[in-house]
Amino acid sequence: MKKVVLGIEKFRDRPPSWLRKAGIGLLANQASVDPSLKHTKNVLAELVGKNLRALFAPQHGIRGQLQANMVASGDEIDPQLGIPIFSLYTHKSRIPTEEMLKDIDILLIDLQDIGTRAYTFATTMGLCMEAAAKCGKKVIVLDRPNPIGAERTEGNLLRENLRSFVGYCCLPMRHGMTIGELALFFNGENKIGVELEVVPMEGYRREYLFSHTRLPWVNPSPNIPTPDTALVYPGQVLLEGTNLSEGRGTTKPFEFFGAPYIDSLSLKRGLEQRNLPGVTFREISFIPQFDKWKGQTCQGLQLHVTDPFTFKPYYTSLAIIQEVIKRWPEEFAWRSPPYEYVFDKLPFDLITGDEDIRKGLEEGRDLDAIEATWRKELEEDFMATRQRYLLY
Repeated sequence: MKKVVLGIEKFRDRPPSWLRKAGIGLLANQASVDPSLKHTKNVLAELVGKNLRALFAPQHGIRGQLQANMVASGDEIDPQLGIPIFSLYTHKSRIPTEEMLKDIDILLIDLQDIGTRAYTFATTMGLCMEAAAKCGKKVIVLDRPNPIGAERTEGNLLRENLRSFVGYCCLPMRHGMTIGELALFFNGENKIGVELEVVPMEGYRREYLFSHTRLPWVNPSPNIPTPDTALVYPGQVLLEGTNLSEGRGTTKPFEFFGAPYIDSLSLKRGLEQRNLPGVTFREISFIPQFDKWKGQTCQGLQLHVTDPFTFKPYYTSLAIIQEVIKRWPEEFAWRSPPYEYVFDKLPFDLITGDEDIRKGLEEGRDLDAIEATWRKELEEDFMATRQRYLLY
């Protein structure tokens, strides 16, 4: 299996001739490292010295220490480099201002995405591209692998009325693109018009899971500790819009799920009757140390992905929610707003990007029939559009 060479490695080894003449900004976090675990900010500091003018931090902060959903970070000064770190996740705004961009000519973006529309780093990238276009700045995206594979797609497309920080662009939940391909997609489909360059990887294949890349894994956010977590996330993120614990406050976020009102064995039997592909379930008991049901004993299940190439995370988690609604209709509830700075829409609708998904679950519609409602636009419309922006 060929070694995967990251965008940052190619940029470091073959720096453009103009590099030392330009003011550089970097959007990154703790997972922005090369294969030796050297941070991209330090790679750039060695390349350009004081021309590295500013760092920009996505949700969770530049070091990835903050929890999710409206836990804001503030601006600070990098203690090593003495340059500003601008937070792009605050209560006031999540878009870089003209003042933040004034000293830079080029914004480099080096973020590890996890292949899911609701993961907020892609939104931050898109908003940065918009701001750069308005200010006449160039954007360069240093590409990284999609850890859950860049072949498969799944889920309904985002509806225009449900755009939010967890839904920047008309994508399915599992979009099957790398962060660099997403940048090209955003620039074209959202008509951003920024001067954009993507530094592609070498040796990367679309079917690769993260384990195939032979690269070190650094959790891109506090509750994505492993590539296994990333694999279930396109479905299990839906639980954030319910009163089910998605496993935050445990050692297996998104793999563990449950609530005090759940009967693990009953739920397991119901899910097993569905013959869901590529996954099995194990009965568990857990006590979340923070977030939903903190300090209370929850009964639930752990997802064990047995075949990542047939596993359908979005369909699987819809099945989980449907089984819970069927068995515990009085205890189950949709989470109330606010969610990611939206105060007037149900979080579940923001996450799925289509109110009809929730309504179908509430009405007990056949899940295959719900899936059929999005299959045509996914397989025909989206896939044809997506193809124009693929690099691998």
